[in-house]
Amino acid sequence: MIREILAEQLNAEQFISEAVEEIRRAVGSGEAINALSGGVDSSAVTMLGARALGKRLRTVFVENGLMREGEPERVRALFGSLGVEVEIVDARAEFFSALAGIADPEEKREAITRTFYRDVFGRVVRESGARFLLQGTILTDVDETVAGIKRQHNVFEQLGIDPEKAFGYRILEPLVRLRKDGVRKVGRALGLPEEVFRRIPFPGPALAARVIGAATPERIETVRRATAVVERHLSGTGAFQYLAILHEDRVTGMRDGKRDYGMQIEVRCWESVDARVATPTRLPFETLERLAADIVREVPGVVSVTYHIAPKPPSTIEAV
Repeated sequence: MIREILAEQLNAEQFISEAVEEIRRAVGSGEAINALSGGVDSSAVTMLGARALGKRLRTVFVENGLMREGEPERVRALFGSLGVEVEIVDARAEFFSALAGIADPEEKREAITRTFYRDVFGRVVRESGARFLLQGTILTDVDETVAGIKRQHNVFEQLGIDPEKAFGYRILEPLVRLRKDGVRKVGRALGLPEEVFRRIPFPGPALAARVIGAATPERIETVRRATAVVERHLSGTGAFQYLAILHEDRVTGMRDGKRDYGMQIEVRCWESVDARVATPTRLPFETLERLAADIVREVPGVVSVTYHIAPKPPSTIEAV
């Protein structure tokens, strides 16, 4: 049973001090690998690990082909300015090979988990000689996985899986007692820029969680372009999260006076504190019109844009 630390009861400086000591005690005189994706959770863990281990922490960004536009370069530059060197590992071919022919949401998540932990990080850990991997699992990840809502790619021990036996290394989760609002407080106290600790959440399976059906390179590129448009339009709303989803079925549209079978993008925008419950943001209709017009114009093949209005629950924030 994980004992939750509520954000309103969190002493961020004390938490950081204790987490740093726990990391040092666990790793001892050895080295650790750090999994950085650029989101608030992994960014906070990166700063905790750097404070605890210094040069004995190897920070790795896995380029899986499923991230936002320009994300690897953005993350490396940002953390370089904070004194943390980031190594980019190009694993795009491995991830798309693992995802080939898979449409089921849980099978996609399992393929990504297996490729990430066993193949990519397994190789990195073996080559480095490190015995520990730091990652940004938070309590909401554990809750949703244990409840069977969706398998989060970064949850193992709570499912009875021993990472050391399965992958050959131990996983350290300094943030697992916190939810998103608590992690933001810790990120601020660690000196992360506001653009990082206030950043909207992004799923562990990345854009594969925003493609209904097969996550091919072409379909990922479609949702990547739509994501860029959505984030450009909604970044000033103050919403908890906003995203684009690519549907599987082709829909009937019209172009140049002729019928055009094309793709459908669903837009979601959420109000929430910690992702346990959420309600759709009541966006002005003019905003939705401009958003739809830009998606149709900028994302090839899209003929339909919809807006999601069901709360969580019964919905979830991500589609798959």
